[in-house]
Amino acid sequence: MININEVIETNAMIEKENLDVRTITLGISLIDCISDNLEKLCDNIYEKITTVARDLVKTGNRIEREYALPIVNKRISVTPVSIIGAAACRSVSDFVQIAKTLDRAAKKVGVNFLGGYSALPAKGMTKAEELLIKSIPEALSCTDNICASVNLGSTKTGINMDAVLLMGRIIRKTAELTADRDSIGCAKLVVFCNAPDDNPFMAGAFHGVTETDNVINVGVSGPGVIKSALETVRGQDFGALCEKIKKTAFKITRLGQLVAQEASRRMNIPFGIVDLSLAPTPAVGDSIAEILEVMGLEKAGAPGTTAAIALLNDQVKKGGIMASSYVGGLSGAFIPVSEDHAMIEAAKCGALTIEKLEAMTCVCSVGLDMIAIPGDTKATTISGIIADEMAIGMINQKTTAVRVIPVIGKSVGESAEFGGLLGTAPVMKVSSYSCDDFVKRGGRIPAPVHSFKN
Repeated sequence: MININEVIETNAMIEKENLDVRTITLGISLIDCISDNLEKLCDNIYEKITTVARDLVKTGNRIEREYALPIVNKRISVTPVSIIGAAACRSVSDFVQIAKTLDRAAKKVGVNFLGGYSALPAKGMTKAEELLIKSIPEALSCTDNICASVNLGSTKTGINMDAVLLMGRIIRKTAELTADRDSIGCAKLVVFCNAPDDNPFMAGAFHGVTETDNVINVGVSGPGVIKSALETVRGQDFGALCEKIKKTAFKITRLGQLVAQEASRRMNIPFGIVDLSLAPTPAVGDSIAEILEVMGLEKAGAPGTTAAIALLNDQVKKGGIMASSYVGGLSGAFIPVSEDHAMIEAAKCGALTIEKLEAMTCVCSVGLDMIAIPGDTKATTISGIIADEMAIGMINQKTTAVRVIPVIGKSVGESAEFGGLLGTAPVMKVSSYSCDDFVKRGGRIPAPVHSFKN
């Protein structure tokens, strides 16, 4: 039973603490669209998406109005396009044609982003995967709503270093092709280790082959709510801190469960998962770094930051899993620099460095996210950053990711403007020492010993 106090409390979370449902993401399988004729394939894709998703935005808007609950984004994820296009695509331009079709379909149904322009070469790279990866810079430069992702490794397979080396070049090329917009193409491109099949958040969302035909996944967020809750336990011990996070995470997740079930019922599409990820926005009061400050740190990046993120991530998951039968995706705490105003301030004053962010990724829910780096950063250096993050995910049996933006024409101390939820990124220093000989060795870093559990 819901009592009046709980209703009042939820209203306060929405009105004063930036509580929102960050996204309703409709996953759509495109496997039945496969054809060896490119024109027919594109027609099939457009028809499938515009039919299945025709009521997605309308349904989200109605739920938003009826429950007075902000639903910030309505999005689509599709089966990795490297799989869907393998039979028809013989060149980079063929895959770009699919990207344009996806973008046209996304605009037709009115979604914010469409994810799944993806490849999964964790162990080896097929010809189709190589072509799709090489098409990413052009695809992201000539579309508006498409997001790309590439899974480069896993705990079971190791790390595909040939793909890691290639992705350094691809990120660099994407930055160059969108240099007139502060290299924003890279903000829509992420590389993973242990990528989940049911992630509703961009840029890494894709509809995994383990999923059913269509599915509704919901991502909720509430760093402002967590921060306000922790204000009430300032100075108390870690037991009280943990209890407060768990109880608050439970309430936030219940809200996501409600929205997911309503969207599922109204669209007659199965409910998949609720992803409880504390995803910040540039708005003041909607920040992961501010949570860390309330916990007792002067700035994000201070000694103790990794421990604080570990505690936060774990307690969010413990509270969330009690609120929904199906918690999935990436659930935990995101640390995207450009999307968190207090992270930006910490980076500007030198409290937060890329090296400290890398340490934090050992215990947060994803990885190095929305970090602007100097525009003259070498492709091999980007590959080295990727390899480090993939290794953290592989060894720790967790999802890790890299979304870095080499901002062409800008250097340390300057800022890149991406707008909207993507925010503003201070250009951060990277090591000037070379890793060329290491990343150019080729082959695969083997899976760790614990991968042989069966």
